[in-house]
Amino acid sequence: MERKSPVYHVIAVPVEKIKPNTYNPNKVAPPEMKLLYESVKADGYTMPIVCYYNKTTDTYIIVDGFHRYRIMLEYPDIYEREKGMLPVSVIDKPLDQRMASTIRHNRARGSHDVDLMSNIVKELHDLGRSDAWISKHLGMDRDEILRLKQITGLAALFKDVKFGQAWRPAEDDEGEEEEAEEVLDLE
Repeated sequence: MERKSPVYHVIAVPVEKIKPNTYNPNKVAPPEMKLLYESVKADGYTMPIVCYYNKTTDTYIIVDGFHRYRIMLEYPDIYEREKGMLPVSVIDKPLDQRMASTIRHNRARGSHDVDLMSNIVKELHDLGRSDAWISKHLGMDRDEILRLKQITGLAALFKDVKFGQAWRPAEDDEGEEEEAEEVLDLE
């Protein structure tokens, strides 16, 4: 029997028929949720929600994609644009296998390599993108962008940065020299 991946059978499902599972341990911080919203707003839904279809209740139980589902519920502009429909890829597995699938999906996303992220920031900078643009489109704060720029070690990344003076050298006048000598004498 030939096996076909569920992604070849994506269907549009009303968001009201989709329900979260009760076991997903994955949490997304507010900055990443905002970035996910920006992603869906700019690119649309590029990946389906993975669900199990419960025939008894006529509902789709989320296996993967809970946060993409939340975006539709929490942002009326996305709900309206998508007409309340989410792309769904259905898997037919028992609960234990669905739980394992959820964890595999979560863990398979991995993490970002710092050096590669630094190179992306550098390339975007070379393309003329500002820190504000990078912050908005990559979901990074100013400190993270600064740290990534520092990793590349390129002075060009800082050419437009205005640095304040942390200290100013004192003027050479005799009064200050005498004060310094007096302080030394007190010790």
